[in-house]
Amino acid sequence: MARNTTKSSGQLKNEVLKYAASQKNATFNYRQVSAAIGCQTPAQQRSVALILAELAFDGDLVEVAPGKYKQTVRGSVATGTFVRRSNGKNGVVTDEDGEMIFVAERNSMHALNGDKVMVNIAAARRGAEPEAEVIDIIEEKDQVFIGTLTVHPKMGIGTLSTDSKFLANDILIPKRKLKGGKTGDKAIARITSWPDDAKNPEGEIVDILGKTGENTAEQHAILAEYGLPYKYPEAVEKAANKIGAGITPAEVAKRIDMRDVTTFTIDPKDAKDFDDALSIRKLPNGNYEVGVHIADVTHYVKPDSILEKEAQKRATSVYLVDRVVPMLPEHLSNGICSLRPDEEKLTFSTIFEMTPDARVVKSQIARTVIKSNRRFTYEEAQDIIEKGEGDYAQELKVLNDMAKILRKDRYENGSVEFDRAEVRFDIDETGHPTGVYFKESKDANKLIEEFMLLANKTVASAIGNPGGKKKPKAFVYRVHDMPDPGKLADLAKLSRTFGYKVKANGSSREVNRSINRMLADVKGKGEENFLSTLAIRSMAKAVYSTNNIGHYGLGFDYYTHFTSPIRRYPDMMVHRLLDKYLNGGRSVNLEKLEEQCKHSSEMEQLAANAERSSIKYKQVEFMGDHLGEVYDGIISGVTEWGLYVELNDNKCEGLVPVRDLADDYYDFDEQNYCLVGRRNGNRYRLGDEVKVQVARANLDRKQLDFALLDDKGRPKGEDMMGKKVSVAQALNTGGRAKNKKPHQRKPQRRSRRH
Repeated sequence: MARNTTKSSGQLKNEVLKYAASQKNATFNYRQVSAAIGCQTPAQQRSVALILAELAFDGDLVEVAPGKYKQTVRGSVATGTFVRRSNGKNGVVTDEDGEMIFVAERNSMHALNGDKVMVNIAAARRGAEPEAEVIDIIEEKDQVFIGTLTVHPKMGIGTLSTDSKFLANDILIPKRKLKGGKTGDKAIARITSWPDDAKNPEGEIVDILGKTGENTAEQHAILAEYGLPYKYPEAVEKAANKIGAGITPAEVAKRIDMRDVTTFTIDPKDAKDFDDALSIRKLPNGNYEVGVHIADVTHYVKPDSILEKEAQKRATSVYLVDRVVPMLPEHLSNGICSLRPDEEKLTFSTIFEMTPDARVVKSQIARTVIKSNRRFTYEEAQDIIEKGEGDYAQELKVLNDMAKILRKDRYENGSVEFDRAEVRFDIDETGHPTGVYFKESKDANKLIEEFMLLANKTVASAIGNPGGKKKPKAFVYRVHDMPDPGKLADLAKLSRTFGYKVKANGSSREVNRSINRMLADVKGKGEENFLSTLAIRSMAKAVYSTNNIGHYGLGFDYYTHFTSPIRRYPDMMVHRLLDKYLNGGRSVNLEKLEEQCKHSSEMEQLAANAERSSIKYKQVEFMGDHLGEVYDGIISGVTEWGLYVELNDNKCEGLVPVRDLADDYYDFDEQNYCLVGRRNGNRYRLGDEVKVQVARANLDRKQLDFALLDDKGRPKGEDMMGKKVSVAQALNTGGRAKNKKPHQRKPQRRSRRH
């Protein structure tokens, strides 16, 4: 729905500017402009004439002869993406060069964050940066806003106070569009109009999530914030519920029957969707047959069906702190397609003949039918591996020994070894976090990981590197690009200062081996956090693509995602392509496949952002019960606005605002990841150990603030008498930390101060 429903004088002016921009160096008069923009009445034409005269007076147009105008050469017209910020620092990122140009609110046409816009860029006046004025909203980004509703019965309206960092203004909701919402409700709203002369936009309620502060309402709000679904359409649920298992003798006859082979699953204790299983049996020649069995989701979810379209749109399951929002309805994800024990299941499998020392003799990709004998949790499997006794102890030992060999070979061939603990919360019945624990990756986890990696690599190689005279066909790969050269050079330089050698150049295998050596050597030392964090940040993000550039982090030339079709749409794509190609089908349309890959990558990133936001919310909620308490931590991030500190006890992260470091004026040394005090030379660097006190916990903003303490447990910035030492007292100046070497940074567009 258009946000501006009436043509105001401001809109008329923008239409004139847009027309002028289209004429480039050609001249025009008010009659030509009026005809072009649909102003037919004498009154409208007089308004156009007055606007032209006003623009010429302001220097935005040139009057080359009485009543005849042309575009001024001082400015230019560009298109770009509008960036709206609740602090008023709006801008436009231009398509041509990607630079950010300031846009004052009065010149924004009330564009929203992410809108595609056309702007008129005024030439910079002396001593000032250029500014832009929105003259047309080319494409409105479909978006919603989440916040707390207040209803004003006497006024007949409601107001939504948003949680968004992209909108400072409350949204006015007419009574007829409140959708039953009441004061205190957490609600989702859409903006329907925002007239030029109005301070606040008008909108309508899309959905009521519950009461603000209630756990389910807040978790659903996080999903809605990222445009992710939090419930299933009724029609999709109905379609899923109609599907039966369909394991008939005729269907079994089409598959390899492995129901009599020892098979089990190993998953987290709270898992409900078991989409992978392992089978093992010893062969007469002394080798082992190892099967990696994956739920045959595409047997049930047919192309172009309502289930298929929903899965494609979602692209992934979303994992929040206390819940999973599945890609497929639970009847499929937790029922028919879940490889539950003592139930016959249809699967798509990679079956390997392997020597006891984990060498693959041959492999086969085929549709199968299995029956799992046992469901292990990671903890149960780990206990059996460690004690050497329990259900299927011998099978687990053989698989674990093979996995260790596969892992050792992988690291020797250039796979990067990052081993960071994942944070998990103990949650009470209301959803409130009562404790924090760490999920560690032990042998049972790594066993599953290695065989899933082997299956994924085998499937990707079968299509991407078929051998002989066969040509590769269009396929979905999981690719991971080389590290950022600049970040890798920084890592190598800073590692040298601690006596470690990291290669910034050379083959990927050599570089990765050097990183692995450094990560191993640094364990348990003071610089571990600093260097391991830098190593992680030097890496690119893995994505889905039809263009196989290999997987740098794993050190694989061919890699895909085949093993989780219950929760990842790319795995469903891979299953479909495998079925087609194994049956002699021709290569599919590459362009269409790449579009699906791009969408899946984008949705995966949104899901990851929502997961982080959910964790951050629970961290703030948990630490809100510990205000004033003191913790040891490490500096996990350094920015010009402050230090991020991760607590050792619970991995909760908070900010020490630079404004609270009142003992000095601090410069941000971006190249060395530190803040440096101008007067006393204090240096706060990424990875440094610090002591902090929990100062503030703002749930609405998901923001946790710490106060930095000195060796005596006093907040930094207090003198010997316990009084605050202000920045002004220290340096007779104020403001946030500045970059130490601005000439080394790419110049940034900044707003003219008003």
